[in-house]
Amino acid sequence: MTDVLEVALRLVLILVAFLTLPLLVGQAEHKAMAHMQSRLGPMYAGGFHGWAQLVADGVKFAQKEDLVPAAADRTVFKLAPAVGLIPYLVVLVAIPVAPGGGVAQELDAGIFFVIAVMGIGVLGSLMAGWASANKYSLLGGLRSAAQLMAYELPFLLAAASVAMAAGTLSLSGIVEAWEPWWLLWQLPGGVVFFIAGLAELQRPPFDMPVADSEIIFGAYTEYTGLRFALFLLAEYVGIVVLAALTTVLFLGGWKGPFDTALWGAPGVVWTLLKVFALSFVVIWLRVSYPRLREDQLQRLAWQGLVPVALAQLALTGVVAVAIS
Repeated sequence: MTDVLEVALRLVLILVAFLTLPLLVGQAEHKAMAHMQSRLGPMYAGGFHGWAQLVADGVKFAQKEDLVPAAADRTVFKLAPAVGLIPYLVVLVAIPVAPGGGVAQELDAGIFFVIAVMGIGVLGSLMAGWASANKYSLLGGLRSAAQLMAYELPFLLAAASVAMAAGTLSLSGIVEAWEPWWLLWQLPGGVVFFIAGLAELQRPPFDMPVADSEIIFGAYTEYTGLRFALFLLAEYVGIVVLAALTTVLFLGGWKGPFDTALWGAPGVVWTLLKVFALSFVVIWLRVSYPRLREDQLQRLAWQGLVPVALAQLALTGVVAVAIS
């Protein structure tokens, strides 16, 4: 009975994180972009600094009519938002946030699990684009497929490098093996991992599949109401997941500067601080860089990130052999 209660408590905590952290990132993005671009937008909802505007947007989506195009594949069309969102909830179950895993479930091959499940989320865009019976949606789905194929390889190679350095596939084991000097040694792999993750999430400047100036809103053009909101939620949950994985693999997870005990903060605090710092970097990149062209996007992946990831993997192999 105790085990059942423990599992239930973990699931509740993960669900709470799943529902709250993305909203915090979304609110931070709205306000950070507003100040960076000197266009403050709504400032009155909820009073102080328009803090409830995101809640108001959620109510607006809930009230909108749910439409399905007459020529659409209705079953696939309706399933696509869930396929795009649920994998990120599953990934959160396996990401450790504190010593002993925190609320996460410890997996011996955790790094393989999270990368495999994250890849499923992109299928939601493919399903939406194909099932909508709309040429703009189909074009957005095809761009999603091309982007996934290009950036999945450097994403996996960068993760493999840090797993090789730690000598384990366990996410908690990687954090335990992490040392501060890895910040320099594994830095190229960390940058590749983060950029490739942004591309898989289709975040600016890698948002070609949803280029509103070219293809309306890509694979999501025909979606309305809550189903459209689920795709937006998947994007922000993806930001949290990417930031958390980057934290665990390349920034030492719950390890604080110098000695955690010296600074008096529990491990989960350091994890969350790093996650929110990386989430702010995602927002900053959106404000700072224009959208890449499709050829630029592919060139960056195959001529830039893949060679760097392979070089990082080779360096890790050499260093690992030398240390052993």
